[in-house]
Amino acid sequence: MSFSFSDFAAALKAGARISAEDVLGLRRQVWPDGSISADEADQLFELNRLARESDPEWADFIIEAMTDHVLNAKAPRGYIDEDNAAWLISQVDRDGALVTATELELVVKLLEKALNAPASLKAWSLRQIEAGVIADGAIGEDEAKLLRRILFAAGGEGALTVSQDEAELLWRLKDACLSADNAPGWKTLFVQAVGNHLMAWSSYTPLERGAAARLEAFVDDHSSNVLGFLSRMRGANPAAEARRLLAEKAPSPDHDADVDAARAITQGEKNWLQSHVDADGARDPYEEALLAFVAEESSR
Repeated sequence: MSFSFSDFAAALKAGARISAEDVLGLRRQVWPDGSISADEADQLFELNRLARESDPEWADFIIEAMTDHVLNAKAPRGYIDEDNAAWLISQVDRDGALVTATELELVVKLLEKALNAPASLKAWSLRQIEAGVIADGAIGEDEAKLLRRILFAAGGEGALTVSQDEAELLWRLKDACLSADNAPGWKTLFVQAVGNHLMAWSSYTPLERGAAARLEAFVDDHSSNVLGFLSRMRGANPAAEARRLLAEKAPSPDHDADVDAARAITQGEKNWLQSHVDADGARDPYEEALLAFVAEESSR
């Protein structure tokens, strides 16, 4: 008996629960060929919106399936472009309500797994955390962990470093929840992340999308054989070809000097920090911890 998306959607509208057996049936329906089409992805999101109750297997499946679709449906694999990011946001933000834990986990997982992702996707996910925190009035352990994962996710130009916009968001969260019973790790995250914005250096730059597409096409050219490869490479400079495919960039001549330069607080950074510390006329424990951290790190 074949699976019917329309019949299953009707059952969910009537209040049916998504069971582990239902998830198994969906896996057999949408993944027999090892990929998920755009239509199937849209249908799965529709089922997710309709589901009122579900077994844990459903969350695992929707995250796994959508991660595979977003990262692998379009070449080059592992890259999220602006169109994919806009589609994903439209699917999980369709009704204007706070996104669910499963939907947010999906976006965070994508940011962690992607080789590169638009800044818009990271900014959107952080806004969802901020909205949830403001609504709750406190930063729980789950929010603190999600914030850390998003801020230091590998995907994107700003991977492993905290931007000024992100530091501003963290400061807003700190002020909004200053007197709340926050998660124990929140103060540490605030200090480390804002300190990262002021002092961190990273040489990581993801491979440009066009270069990644050329490299993927080259690797996936199954029509090639040894003789064909040698023929194509005859008269060429293999090192130059590799540099072209990988968009190789010259390494910094003095890594230690770059790190030291980043650690030094510029006048602009001092002004930014001072304006935030002086905003309410008093220093709170978070600001005291941050200032102590910056002083210690910049003296090394």
